[in-house]
Amino acid sequence: MKRIEGQARGIQKMMQDERYCIDILQQMAAMEAAIRAAKSKVLDIHAGHCVEEALRGGDIDEQREKFTELVGLISKVGR
Repeated sequence: MKRIEGQARGIQKMMQDERYCIDILQQMAAMEAAIRAAKSKVLDIHAGHCVEEALRGGDIDEQREKFTELVGLISKVGR
């Protein structure tokens, strides 16, 4: 997250300095890639902890809820 924060600040500075648009767009693409990687990591943690825990438990309603939540997150994250 610190990397993404630094990239955002860098892009803001580039825009203030009226840098070449292509350079700014390249930095934005790099930031988007970093955000995708962070989202993927958080999703992996969620699946490995919260969903796995629900599946190990005996409560079928919680299992369904966590599974539905995971499917929704995967579609939003666009893995």
